Amino acid sequence: MRKLIYGMNLTLDGYIAAPGDDIGWSMPSDELFQFWSDQLQATDLTLYGRKLWQTMSSYWPTGDQQPDATPAEIEFARRWRDMPKVVFSSTTDRTDWNTRLVAGDAVAEITRLKAEDGGPMDIGGATLAGAAMRAGLIDEYLIAAHPVLVGGGTPFFTALESWVNLNLVETRTFPGGVVLTRYETRR
Repeated sequence: MRKLIYGMNLTLDGYIAAPGDDIGWSMPSDELFQFWSDQLQATDLTLYGRKLWQTMSSYWPTGDQQPDATPAEIEFARRWRDMPKVVFSSTTDRTDWNTRLVAGDAVAEITRLKAEDGGPMDIGGATLAGAAMRAGLIDEYLIAAHPVLVGGGTPFFTALESWVNLNLVETRTFPGGVVLTRYETRR
């Protein structure tokens, strides 16, 4: 059975984007960027909701061709293009870059993918991750908390019907005061 990991940069008050989908606060240090790139390398499959897919696919397919791309960005762009991806959307009709589109029941498909043999899967996008969270499908949470308060926007966590108990398995501090915490779901 595959492990499902939900991890993103978020504000100290728990948002992945400020109002207006503003993520200007989330510029990672080189060290944090490398951490996320290494996470991508260790992942077999990435699951995206529509909005995050649109954000990622608007830059990373050609991110390695930008004149100011750093070696880490070039590496990430290539890893991202090669990574198998699944996009869950009933409104998007086209995907590229090693991506499969699913318009049906996301929870049923994620459950099916988890039951397969293989390495870890990442899930991104608040709405999609929220559905997986409520269904009890997320095995690990990676939180890179940035020292900024934005007061509203898109929350990392969704409303739940019941508690989810977690075990802390890692903490790490990055430049700029970003604190990473990794939790496993207690089953």
